[in-house]
Amino acid sequence: MSRIRILSEHLANQIAAGEVVERPASVVKELVENSLDAGATRVTVHVEGAGSRLVRVMDNGEGMDADDVLLCIERHATSKLQEESQLAAIATLGFRGEAIPSIGSVSRMTILSRPAGAAMGTRAEIRFGTLHRVHEDGCARGTVIEVRNLFGNMPARKKFLKSARTELYHIEEVLRNQALARPGTGFSLQVDGRTVLDYPTGSDLEQRVRDVFRYRDGLLPLVTPDPQDGPHLDGFLLLPEAVSASAARLRILVNGRPVQDRMLRHAVVDGMQGFLMKGHQPAGVLRITMPPREVDVNVHPAKREIRFRHGPQVHAFVRAVVRDAIAAHQEALRSRLFSLPEGGKAGERGAAAGAASPAAAAGCSGNPPLQVEDTRPEPWPLSGGGTGPGPAPDRLQVAEPAAGSDRWQAATGGLVLIGQLFDLYLLCEKEDHLVVIDQHAAHERILYGRLRAGYLQRAVPRQGLLFPVSVELGPEQARILEDRMEEVTAMGLQVEHFGDTTWLVKAVPAPLRSLDGRDILLEVLEGLGSAGPGGQGVLPPAMDSLLASMACKAAVKAGNRLQPEEMLRLLQEMEESEVFSHCPHGRPVIRSFGRQEIERWFHRT
Repeated sequence: MSRIRILSEHLANQIAAGEVVERPASVVKELVENSLDAGATRVTVHVEGAGSRLVRVMDNGEGMDADDVLLCIERHATSKLQEESQLAAIATLGFRGEAIPSIGSVSRMTILSRPAGAAMGTRAEIRFGTLHRVHEDGCARGTVIEVRNLFGNMPARKKFLKSARTELYHIEEVLRNQALARPGTGFSLQVDGRTVLDYPTGSDLEQRVRDVFRYRDGLLPLVTPDPQDGPHLDGFLLLPEAVSASAARLRILVNGRPVQDRMLRHAVVDGMQGFLMKGHQPAGVLRITMPPREVDVNVHPAKREIRFRHGPQVHAFVRAVVRDAIAAHQEALRSRLFSLPEGGKAGERGAAAGAASPAAAAGCSGNPPLQVEDTRPEPWPLSGGGTGPGPAPDRLQVAEPAAGSDRWQAATGGLVLIGQLFDLYLLCEKEDHLVVIDQHAAHERILYGRLRAGYLQRAVPRQGLLFPVSVELGPEQARILEDRMEEVTAMGLQVEHFGDTTWLVKAVPAPLRSLDGRDILLEVLEGLGSAGPGGQGVLPPAMDSLLASMACKAAVKAGNRLQPEEMLRLLQEMEESEVFSHCPHGRPVIRSFGRQEIERWFHRT
């Protein structure tokens, strides 16, 4: 007698439900996707008992007639596929025809639906996979599906559900993802009679991002021109200073479908390299639209994962869009910080501000002018070449502050330098904002930019040493030095063999001339040993980390008291840097506080 038997339809549905219906949030996901495929512009979800007792999804979509209501509870019955060729170009969220029968096999399900133009609707009741009753019902256009007593016939499965808080979180995440995918559609979630989420109809993507993330500050827009036959990306990222350690705050949508894709996430992180602190993850939403034939969505039971036909090209495309958005943000920030007020001239604002300071206007005696001591632990270079800081360029000649003023202004920009705070922060005024700049992070970014550009171009400027530094190298270090001498030289080092295990450092990278030549050589050799060969225009991650580390060590430190000329020189070099808003480790360089915000501190508004 054969031991292999064909499963009953009821048992097959329960097995299929194990793949499709993992938890109450899975029910919400499948039903909401059906509503969106039906053209709904408003979707309302009610849950009780964290979804185990009740999930009700209501929509104003096109609805179903009696025949379709009966067909939708059959396995592999769908209106979205008619022939095999359509499977390679799926444009709907659902297509397998498994969700409704799978859900109905593990719950008490009621379907109520009426299409446009029909006088009456249809009501069907399914009890754990068995059709119990069907009859006409007066109802509004659209569809309502109720799922009660989920996993009521599978108590072992019910035991694996998490706490009510966890299950509700997953339900909320489903609604948030769909709200971002369809910003023009209204969504609401009611939990035990209480409204938890409510996203209005007719929003644009920016407003929906702000509503979902509850974020009111600036956003980083992502946009590409409409393609002829390629991918298109739009969306918004939260600014780097607003991100957190949670990876769940980056929502990725491909052809309107929320997905979890490591490659796309890596592309975003790679694009934001140097703007994210260690352990932080980007946040926001990416919407990628591409020809359906270029992406396979039929690779995961819950359709959470996808596969791209040309994955590396998609990765490079997303990374480039993110990098372009970062660059545009840098230029906008540069314009806001360093441009003069319209019609203004250098020095006018600083002089005017000094002549009529708030303290004088209030009839109070202001603080004495800021006295900047000419004492520093050691000289430190702001310039990328030469033997010392040197004079500021002509266009940064420092004008003496007006009588009674403690403010200085460069001859190029609208930033008014107030002074130095805690021997660490530069305080500046820009129109109605107080701008605070971390001097160490700012200088670190400048040095890193020079080192990186010089390394990629094999042309880091060199500073000769008056007295060569001898370094003893082990066999492995000597091998790396000999094999990679071209790259060592390109880094701005001049190293010669002196005999046996001794090598002489005769020149060091000019941006790092304040560091010990021995330490520089040993760090470079360590970086080259772990980085592997790097080609022209290629910066291995290990070398990037090395350059950032060396820039950090060479940068002006907390506790270095600067002269006004040095502070102004730092501001100028920030303005001329390609990137200046974050240090290479992702820490912010600049924070600004608006006048209204400051006045709120003192209850003036």
